[in-house]
Order: sequence, then structure tokens, then C-alpha cells
Amino acid sequence: MTSRNPLFVCAAVMLLASTGASGKLAEGFDDALVAPERPAGDKDRDENRHPREVLEFGGIGAGMTVLDVAAGSGWYTEVLSAAVGPEGHVIAHNSVQRRARVEEAMTARADRLGNVTPLYAETGAVGLDAEADAALTALNLHDYASRGTDALQAFLTDIYAALRPGGVFIVIDHEGSAGNDNSALHRMELSAARAALEEAGFVVEAASDILDNPDDDHSLHMRDESLGRNTDRFLIRARKPE
Repeated sequence: MTSRNPLFVCAAVMLLASTGASGKLAEGFDDALVAPERPAGDKDRDENRHPREVLEFGGIGAGMTVLDVAAGSGWYTEVLSAAVGPEGHVIAHNSVQRRARVEEAMTARADRLGNVTPLYAETGAVGLDAEADAALTALNLHDYASRGTDALQAFLTDIYAALRPGGVFIVIDHEGSAGNDNSALHRMELSAARAALEEAGFVVEAASDILDNPDDDHSLHMRDESLGRNTDRFLIRARKPE
């Protein structure tokens, strides 16, 4: 990954002041990651997913309300739950079509964690109006990009509407390269993600190499077994303007 944008500290400070959130991970975050009740399979993925570093880069902190978009069975939901703590709230979104596949696991996770609310709604109809301090979507943006510009923008503008002014949006995805069939490989170029976010109204503040994997040359499908579920991934922090 190349090209990094500078931090916009003033916007972050204004957001935290307006929400009462600390911008600092909740006390007990690291203990929650190693807690015996956390699934072993989730713990196994921490080495490649770097939960503390990713959420600190995103400015997630105690007391925030965070929307986890297309959350699946909830790996990121659980680390967000630990990050915002008992005074915070995580809204774990999945599409209606995906509900049958994930509801049992997500309900069990939400019941155990206590600060998570599952939400099943279609893209473009999440129905949150400036209710979230932050949003995160992991390994999903490329799917909407492959459906065309209208689908991608519907996905992003729905998240934009859900965020309070000044709210932060964390985007993680499998990185692609120019000249490859990124749609078939389930990848996306960093530059394309930046452009789509900006078109939706977000200010792209920074990209990080926390999730880089130099052994992945972007030529393989993201599920190729040789990658060991550890693709080269971009990590973007964007923000809804005040």
C-alpha cells in the first residue's frame, strides 16, 4: 500500500467533545480479547487483524455508539464491544438475506456481551439518522463496488446518514491492483475506495499499513488457501464533515 493522508486532529477532538466519548479504548479492552468466553476461533485471528492498533487508528473509544456494517457473525462486533465498554453501544448490522446464516451466532454474541444490538436491514435502508459516533465495515466494500456505482453509493450514503456530523468511518478491505480483475478476485484498489468515499461526501483523513501483507501480490482470490486468510488489506479512516 502506498500514499498516506495526514490526520485531521481538530475534527476528531470536536467529535469526542460533542459525544462525551473518550477516544481511548475502554478499560479492560485487552482482558476482553483473552477472556475465556471469547471464541477460540476469534482469538486465532487477532494476530493478523491487530484489533487494538486498528481501533486506535480509527479513534474508537469508551462510550461511543458504533455501527458495524455487514457484521457477519461478529468478529469485529466483539472487539468493538470491548473498545466502547459498558457505557458504549454497538449496532451489529446484517442484511435481511443474510439473517438466516448469522442470526443464531450473532444473538448468542449479543446476549453474552450486553452492549450489542443486532440490526437486520437492507443496504440503503438501515434507518439510522445521525445516531452513530462511528461506523466500521470490514471486507465488504468490494462486493458493492462489483455491483456498480449506484449500489456502491447507496451503501456508502446510508452509512453517511447513520453517522453524526464529525463521525468517523473505518473501512477495511482486500487490496487489489490496477490491471487485475479485482471484481473476480473480491478485491478493491485503495484509490477506488478513496474516490468512492469522497463521492459519498466523506473526507478521507488517512490510510494505514497496519494490515499490509507484502507476501500477497494481489493476484490471487482473497480466499486462496495459500494466503491463510491473511490478505494484504487497506485500512482507511474517513469522516463525515461537521
